[in-house]
Amino acid sequence: MNKVRKRRIGSISDELISKSRESALSAVQIFNNPLIKFKSETFIVLMIISWTYLLHAYYRKNKIVYKCIKKKGETRNRYERTPEGAIKYIGLLECLNKKECPLDMQTKTNLRFLIEIRNEIEHRMTTRLDNYMSAKFQACCLNYNRYIKDLFTASHGIDKYLSFSLQFSSISIDQKDQLLEEYNLPKNIEGFISNFENALDESIYNHPNYAYRVIFTQKMVNHKNQADQVIEFVKPDSKLGGEINTVYIREKDKEKYLPKQIEEIMKKEGYQDFTVSKHTQLWQKLNAKGNTSYGGYPFQGKQDWAWHKPWLDIVRKYCRNDYKTDTINI
Repeated sequence: MNKVRKRRIGSISDELISKSRESALSAVQIFNNPLIKFKSETFIVLMIISWTYLLHAYYRKNKIVYKCIKKKGETRNRYERTPEGAIKYIGLLECLNKKECPLDMQTKTNLRFLIEIRNEIEHRMTTRLDNYMSAKFQACCLNYNRYIKDLFTASHGIDKYLSFSLQFSSISIDQKDQLLEEYNLPKNIEGFISNFENALDESIYNHPNYAYRVIFTQKMVNHKNQADQVIEFVKPDSKLGGEINTVYIREKDKEKYLPKQIEEIMKKEGYQDFTVSKHTQLWQKLNAKGNTSYGGYPFQGKQDWAWHKPWLDIVRKYCRNDYKTDTINI
């Protein structure tokens, strides 16, 4: 009887893993398909299904309950069932919340982010989501491939089926900046991302298991066979990796200022009549929030707009011109 039960558990686990791998491969295939526009939404849904099956298989293999348990006092049956009588199983969020969950904190955070994004975009059409979410998607894929091999066997990995996507054109610096300025994310998505990431510890936010960020630079080669690969990875702790990462961090960690902080800075510089009210009149007159180089998302979980250093220079010019906007150009 025990042998039969073990075979049954193994068979169901294998089926769950098979479904999980197929869902993950489908997610990547769809995201890399240039003919499909509904990329991000489909990728997120399929990867959530994929991770759910993977953790169900892990829990089943380790005899950990992953069925929906009824609240105390609700009939004699222990597990929840559908109207047709099938047992219900916990979703991905519940899988992540179980104390037996084998995933590291950064991977869990990445998945919680995708779950919340799924909830925000459900039944809504979004724009520019593909480019904005790519670092989270890449981390999700790498995490999945690592864990399916760690939790089961190396033969279950899906990296052998995938490669880098090819594209027909290069992206210049100007084009890259234009893309960044045209994300045009819905306000609910902007607000969620800001609140979610502002609450994260830096060790999680900067970890590649949460968001896999890669810096690309064109390589000029002098020797044969040196440029066979389009992408070359450099170790972060190498000399070159350290130099690149320093530049990246300096760019990422731009100083941010709240309106009250800008008022205090201007008063310290001698402009005693400058107030938050005048600051508001300035950015409204110049439509400064339409330029992402001047400001960003809500700052440290607050609803006030965060302003960058270039905007501070505009404010100084405004103060030097006796608070007149007609001489300010941006």
